Amino acid sequence: MWHKIAAFIIKYRILLLIALLADTGIMGYYAAQVKISYEFTSAVPTDNPKYIEYQNFRKQFGEDGNLMVIGIQTKDFFSPAFFNDYATLVENIDSVPNVENVLSIPGAITLVKDTVTQQLKPVPLAGRPPFANVDSIRDAFVNLPFYRGFLYNPATCAYEMAVRINKDVLNTKDRAGVINKILDIGNEFGKKHHVEMHYSGLPLIRTEMALKVQSEMRLFLILSFVLTAVILVLFFRAFVAVLASMLVVAIGVVWSMGTIVLLGYKITILTALIPPLVVVIGIPNCVYLLNRYHYEYHQNPNKMKSLLRMVDRMGIVTFFTNLTAAIGFGVFFFTKSVLLKEFGLVAGINILGLFFISLVFIPAFFSFLPPPNVRHTKYLERAWMNNLLARITGWVFNHQAWIYSFTGIVLVFSVIGLSKLRNDAHIVDDLPKSDKVYMDLKFFELNFKGVMPLEIVIDARGKNDTVSRRNGVLSLEVLGKIDKLARYLESFPEIGNPLAVTEAIKFANQAYFGGDSSNYLVPEDPIQAAFIMPYLRSGKGDKNSMFNRLLHSFIDSNKSKARIHVSMADIGSRRLPMLLDSIKPEVNAIFDTNKFQVTFTGTSITFLEGSKFIVNSLRDSLILAFLIIFGCMIALFRSWRILLISIVVNIVPLLITAGLMGWCDIRMKPSTVLIFSVALGITIDVTIRFLVNFKQELARNDDTIANTVHRTIHDTGLSIIYTSLILIAGFSVFIMSEFDGTKALGYLTSITLLLAMITNLTLLPALLLWMNKVIERKNNAARFLMGEDEDDVIKLSD
Repeated sequence: MWHKIAAFIIKYRILLLIALLADTGIMGYYAAQVKISYEFTSAVPTDNPKYIEYQNFRKQFGEDGNLMVIGIQTKDFFSPAFFNDYATLVENIDSVPNVENVLSIPGAITLVKDTVTQQLKPVPLAGRPPFANVDSIRDAFVNLPFYRGFLYNPATCAYEMAVRINKDVLNTKDRAGVINKILDIGNEFGKKHHVEMHYSGLPLIRTEMALKVQSEMRLFLILSFVLTAVILVLFFRAFVAVLASMLVVAIGVVWSMGTIVLLGYKITILTALIPPLVVVIGIPNCVYLLNRYHYEYHQNPNKMKSLLRMVDRMGIVTFFTNLTAAIGFGVFFFTKSVLLKEFGLVAGINILGLFFISLVFIPAFFSFLPPPNVRHTKYLERAWMNNLLARITGWVFNHQAWIYSFTGIVLVFSVIGLSKLRNDAHIVDDLPKSDKVYMDLKFFELNFKGVMPLEIVIDARGKNDTVSRRNGVLSLEVLGKIDKLARYLESFPEIGNPLAVTEAIKFANQAYFGGDSSNYLVPEDPIQAAFIMPYLRSGKGDKNSMFNRLLHSFIDSNKSKARIHVSMADIGSRRLPMLLDSIKPEVNAIFDTNKFQVTFTGTSITFLEGSKFIVNSLRDSLILAFLIIFGCMIALFRSWRILLISIVVNIVPLLITAGLMGWCDIRMKPSTVLIFSVALGITIDVTIRFLVNFKQELARNDDTIANTVHRTIHDTGLSIIYTSLILIAGFSVFIMSEFDGTKALGYLTSITLLLAMITNLTLLPALLLWMNKVIERKNNAARFLMGEDEDDVIKLSD
């Protein structure tokens, strides 16, 4: 079949090249329209209960992830010059397009009781700058407990402002302009007063990470092209071979970007890896094909015949190596995570596309060129490579016990390291500890206990889906429970000051009693509460009144649900469930589960759920990839012994890598679990390359297994070493990333590929020789039982 395919490609090479270029032109048109994604929670499947709860929360109370915070630390905050400039800073940020409002100390309000209208009137503490009475503003402000721990921390002299950004613009490319404008204004202020400005909040974190992804994708693409080109030059010493290989992967990159647009996807932190991966994975196709072309021409100097034999001998190898690599990525499509689905589908399609591109382009392209000269094929006879392969062969045939023993010892240490692996992920986990985004996040965690939103929704409808008390969550009983829970939450060092409707009621109670801060509490006496509530109500349906805004933000329209908002530290996916589990018993003690339903949601919860889901999905995908790939191995080789050997040879590198992760305290998280499926799909290629050549040589020469193993090491060793080194170098470019997860993908995958190269050149042939001995013993036993002469020679065939 492959001979007919080779003949077809050579015969219709002009039409095939035109079709290939036309398709590339179309894909290039779509590739130019690719956009970057600014979404954050797409890792969670849409039918996940936590995702549904979060979406219901957003519909009910609005966006929880559109708040950016700006912090400073200074003892001179209330000096007249500094405070006036800070007030101007607030006004300038508030004037930035798509900034909805800014909550800050200069813009803070106090409440004044109006006995005539029976309302609490909000009165600005400061007004508009410039201010001459900064001292009085300070005294009035520090008397308001409502803002303590929220806008300032008196113990550390830290101050912050909260900038609310339009939620619609946060999912578009315009968000970068808004964030950068705020940063420019803030940095100008910091430079003038020689204070360090600290920025955080999900809008900033998402924007910074998205921009880093975009810039790194370009960097990795350029580096992968340059590095692989340099290695190809060193290997082939032929400009034409390098050019052809670069053209193949360049077409693959264009197709991958076009595929993203055609499928309606955008560039994410995962799909951004596909173009450089296409370069890294596409080059081995070219190396395998060109190496075989040069080998065939070296044996028989006939260009067209050599090209035909190249496709005939390497077509099936290239197909199955690309198929298994595509399976390694493509299994992610069968998860429920949108993020993984997109990555798996695009990667799987384009890795298979690389097979067709290389199979058509390489033979067609070289059919128009002069045949290779002696300089082009000289690498086939390099003394150092032949000596290395001879030493490997010697070890395989003479030191099998050492190979098995060393592998066993390493596996024991790997299993011990595997037991040390722990699962933990953070929202900014992949950023280096020296990155400003990470350092600023720690500033807010130190001074304000964090910025990650956690939402607690109290539903007073209970299990009967009916509100069992008058005024619903605004009843004095429920308000007392909400306040009790809020005070309990404050006792946790990881959780900042809770914000709920009870804080507004305490603020109002303080104002009702003349601003005395000792009255900042929820009234326990129903009579006292009856006096305060009229002051909160607008009475005229004013949607902009303080009470109605609080009602919309923290209570639903039916008064059946109340929300408690807290900002917390980025404590990670391992500690967050333990923290929530420690909170829930107290929640159940305060709120009777027969009368109330309490839900924990918010971006922190969806991140935790997404992280857990991705890790579990990747684990399941790895198992599925094993089953599909080794199913292909059975179909290809039709031998359970070969299957068993393949499993052992490919599990060993993965186990060693997992053991290294455990010993080096590299945590299991979405970015590191991805390594195993990727590595499996690529390392199995080397096994297939070796075993297909072994099977072909065994059938072609009707020789013994031992002699065939000897010949296969020398025939395939060269291309296996070259392609492995190219893959290792290609993945090593990811070490340049600013994201720790992408770095880990680079160096851990490179280590796995190096180990796979070693095991496929030593352990794999050693196990084939072991299989030979097992078969020989069985044949000898069968001959003995049948009474045959022991000197009879029985040749083994496949």
